[in-house]
Amino acid sequence: MRSRDRSFWVWAEALDLLQGGERLQRQGFMVKTVPSAPCWEPSVDLYENGDELTLLVALPGVSARQVEVALEEAGLVVRGERPMPSVCQRAAIHRLEIPYGRFERRIALPPGSYRLHEQLLENGFLIVVLRQPGQG
Repeated sequence: MRSRDRSFWVWAEALDLLQGGERLQRQGFMVKTVPSAPCWEPSVDLYENGDELTLLVALPGVSARQVEVALEEAGLVVRGERPMPSVCQRAAIHRLEIPYGRFERRIALPPGSYRLHEQLLENGFLIVVLRQPGQG
């Protein structure tokens, strides 16, 4: 075998390995693999102003009907799903940095008793306002 033939064979093998890795990655990132388990956590900012807490949860690409907010003893829980855009579901993936699928974030709150006052999704942020009972 000539050295030029050998280098071609090595590159062909490397390409096959990369393509196999891409197939495994696509299978690993499929939303339907574990439908009940959360697979990512959104970023959260928490602001306190007197007796009011405001939480900003980064959820670009998520619609309001795909989000659930629950106030529990341990804090606030935000869960839902960001679906992969339909135009991308059968495409070859070259880069995948945006997490898709089920998400859940549990946020511990400062000491106090709170009630859900307001919840809206605006410009890719879920805005949750909590107030202490008896206030506004």
